[in-house]
Amino acid sequence: MFHIALFNPVMAANTGNIIRLCANNGCTLHLIEPLGFDLEEKKLRRAGLDYHDLSRVERYPNFAAFKQAMGQRTVYAITTKGTRGYTEANFKADDVLLFGSETSGLAPDVMAQIQPSERLRVPMMPNNRSLNLSNTVALVSYEAWRQHGFAGGN
Repeated sequence: MFHIALFNPVMAANTGNIIRLCANNGCTLHLIEPLGFDLEEKKLRRAGLDYHDLSRVERYPNFAAFKQAMGQRTVYAITTKGTRGYTEANFKADDVLLFGSETSGLAPDVMAQIQPSERLRVPMMPNNRSLNLSNTVALVSYEAWRQHGFAGGN
């Protein structure tokens, strides 16, 4: 299944929603520090409900440690600065979908490590900044899973 990575997430409720999402779509969630909240925060637990035990969550001290752990997997950065739409990608099982912080996106040094062809965007109306992080993760992860016939789901 796919991997969802959150670089420096700052809103506990979004991460909780994404934990619940990962429990339901089978993706592994990777959290790249620093985190803007404590993993025991009430908002995180409330949003994730009882799905924490049903999802796989890994944590990394920095992007370098995460990148090393991912090995040769393709890492797609989902960003408003993407060069093509997320539906144009041909996702492979085990690909990584990388999302930036809710407040600042992906750091320039992280973005520089992603090939321009692997920077994807979600279309939206002009003059808008971005979608909510958990909504964006849902859109892109379900498109990747759809491309594989929702394998493993019911």
